[in-house]
Amino acid sequence: MTVPTVHVDELVERARQLAAGGRRVVLGIAGAPGAGKSVLSDALLAALGPDAVLVGMDAFHLADAELARLGRGERKGAPDTFDVDGYVATLERIRARDRVVYAPVFDRSLEAAVAGSVRVDPQVPIVLTEGNYLLLDSGGWERVRPRLDEVWFVQPDEASRQRWLIARHESYGRDPAAARAWALGTDQRNAELVQTTAHRADRVFAVDYRRESRA
Repeated sequence: MTVPTVHVDELVERARQLAAGGRRVVLGIAGAPGAGKSVLSDALLAALGPDAVLVGMDAFHLADAELARLGRGERKGAPDTFDVDGYVATLERIRARDRVVYAPVFDRSLEAAVAGSVRVDPQVPIVLTEGNYLLLDSGGWERVRPRLDEVWFVQPDEASRQRWLIARHESYGRDPAAARAWALGTDQRNAELVQTTAHRADRVFAVDYRRESRA
């Protein structure tokens, strides 16, 4: 199937349309590891300014010590290595829009979540949330999709995705061999699972960030 390429400006405009009239919209950005979910989220945040805030799914990773206790340390990033109940509960509090919600953030330099790092004020109309498993329909993740107003699935070409993912692992301290092994091992297994959920998205696309494409 050919995946359309959508310019980021169109996605910014769609986010604004969803929040028209001052309503709160919770917009999901899904995709495999290395697909560019964070890049798109950052571009949307930059364009939307104070009208948007990001609460990432990765911030609900279980701590490394807990993963070691459970025997899941070598599968970090798999669906059962997250606190999905905590993630769902946070989305519910965000949707209620009746008070300030403090959410965690995942610090890649620490490979750990830091609590209370993201302030979601009631007046902010657009809440972005990005992650691999927003469209998964098992293991408790099936409770995520009903709490999102719209979900976009980011799908670049596979060679680019793997190349970007390996480079990201290297940038956070893995040597080239270890980065490649993780990206094509644990991450690839997760990517194949994530890909099976794409049909549940409202839109599937690759993203064009080039300014000149709008001329």
